[in-house]
Amino acid sequence: MQIESFYHAPRSNWSYTYDKHTIHLRLRTKRDDVEEVVVEAGDKYDWEGHSDDHPMVRIAADSLFDYWEVGIRPQHKRLSYCFRIRAGSETLWMTESGVHSERATPPGGYYEYPYIHAIDIFSAPEWAKSAVFYQIMPDRFANGDPDNDPEHVRPWGVEVTHESHFGGDLQGVLDHLDHLSELGVNAIYFTPLFTSPSNHKYDTVDYREVDPQFGDKALLRKVVDACHKRNIKVVLDAVLNHCSEDFEPFRDVLEKGEDSAYKDWFHIHKFPPAVEDGKANYETFGFFGHMPKLNTANPETKRYLLELTEYWMNELGIDGWRLDVADEVDHHFWREYRQVVKKMNPEAYIIGEVWSDSMTWLQGDQFDSVMNYPFANTALDFFSGAGMDGAHFANRLSALLMRYPQQTNEVIFNLLSGHDIPRVLTRLGEDKRRVKLAVVFLMTYIGTPCIFYGDEIGLKGGDDPDCRPCMVWEEERQDRELFDFYRLLIGLRSEHPVLRRGHFRFLKSDISDLRIVYERLDEEMHMTVWMNNTEEPATLAHPMETDDWQDALSGEAVPLTDGELRVELAPLDYRILYRTIS
Repeated sequence: MQIESFYHAPRSNWSYTYDKHTIHLRLRTKRDDVEEVVVEAGDKYDWEGHSDDHPMVRIAADSLFDYWEVGIRPQHKRLSYCFRIRAGSETLWMTESGVHSERATPPGGYYEYPYIHAIDIFSAPEWAKSAVFYQIMPDRFANGDPDNDPEHVRPWGVEVTHESHFGGDLQGVLDHLDHLSELGVNAIYFTPLFTSPSNHKYDTVDYREVDPQFGDKALLRKVVDACHKRNIKVVLDAVLNHCSEDFEPFRDVLEKGEDSAYKDWFHIHKFPPAVEDGKANYETFGFFGHMPKLNTANPETKRYLLELTEYWMNELGIDGWRLDVADEVDHHFWREYRQVVKKMNPEAYIIGEVWSDSMTWLQGDQFDSVMNYPFANTALDFFSGAGMDGAHFANRLSALLMRYPQQTNEVIFNLLSGHDIPRVLTRLGEDKRRVKLAVVFLMTYIGTPCIFYGDEIGLKGGDDPDCRPCMVWEEERQDRELFDFYRLLIGLRSEHPVLRRGHFRFLKSDISDLRIVYERLDEEMHMTVWMNNTEEPATLAHPMETDDWQDALSGEAVPLTDGELRVELAPLDYRILYRTIS
């Protein structure tokens, strides 16, 4: 066995408390190198009376490694453990002190999980596991009140530019809540609503006011209340990394320079602050001089932003925040931010915009979730049929799953489209069959799914700004068959808890093969999803130990044949089968 590939780290995403009774342990080994891993675990104060073997399950694999996992419920909330690793006739023991050919006398040198403290457990809002989000850019969703349109408004539905304003507003959202209820979504994520000169509102001028082109505070409160009556949660977008150059404190610095009381609210390298030859002499978002970066380590700036958060949560009773450019804000700020938010609403859902490995922010002291762009890119690469086979697809997703603990994976914010990336229909070559496969995967994968407004009726669009077109409301111009498909899959996810909380694992994902099978599994149900991501008919088979399978959509019984489930699939087709565990 290649012992150099063995890896485990105590008290991390490799060893963590899942709930107040259960500890999850993970181990990494070389791909296809190890046949069996068993955790020898017990109580260090009474090993003989409280110890047992716990076989691990290979839950995932990537191109280099296998990943093993087991959940253990120690009677007295503490655990000492080592790994017994076997391949053929060779057995090794891995402890905190190293890898050994003989078993060390327990618990000396063993790994420790000293105690399960309920207060230390990372617990995201329970409702987020059952949420299906719908992202709305208000300017592009619906124009419910032409009287608040900006002077430079363009006709609804014409070609978009970076500067286009179309007059969409909160009244338009209120007018079309029936559409969301019919679709089946139960949460909305609004892009920024606060006063800003742009159409996207990511350059805030006044954090305490709703932008007049959207309405006012009273109307926003009315929208939130109406959503809550429909059991729809509401999450707002907070831009706390940067602001607009017209933000009053920054205007004060521009006018007074070093004499400004707000000079430490920003990162000014030279006074007076200015943009010369296209380069600002102060920190900005990207290289955009009109978006100066806020100094969140400054006590006064921090106090302002935290009080602002309290204000809106108290004013509206919202259900959470999506945090823009969250990875460029200091961790000290986010830790205090979480305390403020959770004090106001312990069930508030905090989503950070981080595009890469986010474990630093997901340890229970900052965010509940992040925007899962790596998931989007992986899924769209596979379902485009552009060269990624089942093995590479499974490898990449398995590596993503191993980044985080189970409870984080259950609420990570999964998307196929969004305001910063091309739309799913465009990304998949406007082939609706491929879109359907991607949507099936989104709705049956682990995590919290999000739909970008209009994807459900066939909106198209490439890179920003094309991905932000106006919503189409004339029913004859909507793809109603696609809408019904989205509704069907959302309904399936809502009906079956296993799709919201069950474990995920690939059962079939082979090299040079675009046909895959994967499962969702909990104590009550075993669900399998079969996909033919090719242009040819296919027959897929996988051995199963138990019968009583049925089709989740048609209700048709599917018997085993010679100990296997066999599924006939048309080109770019899928089936979802399940059995109840008695």
